[in-house]
Amino acid sequence: MKKSNKFSPEIRERAVRMVQEHRGEYPSLWAAVESIAPKIGCVPQTLLEWIKREEVDTGVRPGVTSSETQRIKDLERE
Repeated sequence: MKKSNKFSPEIRERAVRMVQEHRGEYPSLWAAVESIAPKIGCVPQTLLEWIKREEVDTGVRPGVTSSETQRIKDLERE
């Protein structure tokens, strides 16, 4: 069963960018996420996951990038 994506990639990118731009105005990352998530229309946990994924993809946080994950899925399908 495939997850439906309620939010377009553009909305996700904008939300992550908003948190990154305003992060310094809040005492913690979570406070920034809690403030911005309702403006986007998502729950804070979802926005935090988007931020973590972006940090992995840009190399800020260790982990498997989205492109590597997709490549693994494609290889498993073969």
